Amino acid sequence: MSDTPFIGKLISFLYRYSQMYLDKELAPYHIGAGQFYILMPLYKNDGINQESLSQSLRINKAAITRAIQKLIKEGYVFRQKSGEDKRSYQVFLTEKGRQIEPHIKQIALKWEDILLSEFDSDHRNLIVNSLGGMIENVSRIMVK
Repeated sequence: MSDTPFIGKLISFLYRYSQMYLDKELAPYHIGAGQFYILMPLYKNDGINQESLSQSLRINKAAITRAIQKLIKEGYVFRQKSGEDKRSYQVFLTEKGRQIEPHIKQIALKWEDILLSEFDSDHRNLIVNSLGGMIENVSRIMVK
């Protein structure tokens, strides 16, 4: 084995630091990293159903439900039964949820800047494309 660090360990470090950063930055809003990952897609597609959130984020349905419950409790989102499928719920932003959008997006941009601060645009693109490729590789094996 080479002297190169195990990539899984490096990814784990980045994940943990990401969670810590998000939890700290989101504390004034009384939410954490788990809710952050729900809000971001809602800002692009308000009214998305929980099943689609689960699939797109690759997070199990129980975790999605817990994160949404926290967002409901804090007044950022509400759920309603889908008009097309009464067994399915759609998730919508409240006015309070829309008002914090610029702050949430700023937190995301700041974290991305921290992660990529030492890289030029070519390297940034390479990193993003490489990580996307890794996700696709794992998805072929893990998601069936």
